[in-house]
Amino acid sequence: MPDFATAHKHHVYVNDVELLQDLCKKLVFHDFITIDTEFVRSRTLYPALGLVQVFDGKDVYLIDTVAIKDLSPLKALLSNQSVIKVIHSCSEDLDALSYNVGEFPTPVFDTQIAANLLGLGNSIGYANLVERICDVKLDKGESRTDWISRPLREGQLEYAAADVTFLYNIYLHLEPLIKEKGWLDILFEETALIVEKKANPLPANYAYLNYSNGWKLRPKNLYALKLLADWRLQEAQTKNIAVNFVMREQSILEIALKLPKSVTYLSQISHITNKQVRLYEATILAVVKRVESENPESYPPIIQRLNDFPLYKKIGNAIKTVVSEQAASSQIPEPLLASKKQINEVLKWLWFDINELDLRGVKPDLLVGWRRELLLKELEPVIFNELRGADVLRSL
Repeated sequence: MPDFATAHKHHVYVNDVELLQDLCKKLVFHDFITIDTEFVRSRTLYPALGLVQVFDGKDVYLIDTVAIKDLSPLKALLSNQSVIKVIHSCSEDLDALSYNVGEFPTPVFDTQIAANLLGLGNSIGYANLVERICDVKLDKGESRTDWISRPLREGQLEYAAADVTFLYNIYLHLEPLIKEKGWLDILFEETALIVEKKANPLPANYAYLNYSNGWKLRPKNLYALKLLADWRLQEAQTKNIAVNFVMREQSILEIALKLPKSVTYLSQISHITNKQVRLYEATILAVVKRVESENPESYPPIIQRLNDFPLYKKIGNAIKTVVSEQAASSQIPEPLLASKKQINEVLKWLWFDINELDLRGVKPDLLVGWRRELLLKELEPVIFNELRGADVLRSL
């Protein structure tokens, strides 16, 4: 067993493809490895990956993804089903790896989800988990490092290495407890569900559905918001800049509401900069002109809200009661079994004419996998007894 308190101080720096190939050939013989990433995402839409840290229980490897242009060996390792990838709070790491390496890691044992299952805290942070299980207080002094800049200092490399060394010990502590409860399949399904959602994002031409206060707009103005939100997201994707650096959401909403027909009026929009006016005036004024000339039959329907459905609170509370009962009987923490957001997803999927899940090609969390097995038998009569005589749009 390695000395986890000092293992991160002795690391192997991998900065060319031959070293990466040799490393990945060795790692495929391990049952599990711990993984972390260091990336920069301050002004970009997509994360710029600087390092991938891997620990096999003996050696810490720091893979320099800036220096290595061919990451195909790492891509093959990430998709190798025989090697469990242990990651803490995997969501952002999945983003960084999928965009920069071209692969989502699978299967993933997420130690944050494992801790949630075991009642160690809802969404517990890595540093807190290390302190709780390893009795070590991590130094977070290098957390603001520019991981794309080279060369990296030794202190920065040790900081990065520490994130995977203690993770190894945490896995050795949590995995037997999860296995004893019979929850390994649940844990792997949870990370697979995260991957599925990331692999099926909301189409850009429906980005307007996620704008706060979009539901207040009339159909004509909502059509403008739909066109502008689509343009804003595609502009961000094309240029790889954060959407707010294209234009702030508040400005987009105000343009959709006021429909400015000249540069003078466009310049008066809240929080819009002179540079944004210069760059995008032609595009925005063309959108306004299109909206003004469009047949109203082409306008999108108003955005629906659950509060507009008379049965929302009654059925929502009935579902929550079922969830509470099943959480108690299964010993799975209620927030993990079904959050308020996940309960609302079911009702939106049932009722809304346009809902995000259908547009992404996925189903509500409560109606797939392990949650479906635990909840569906009890949910069906609750939902359909309450909806008898109402317009039920689909079967569970």
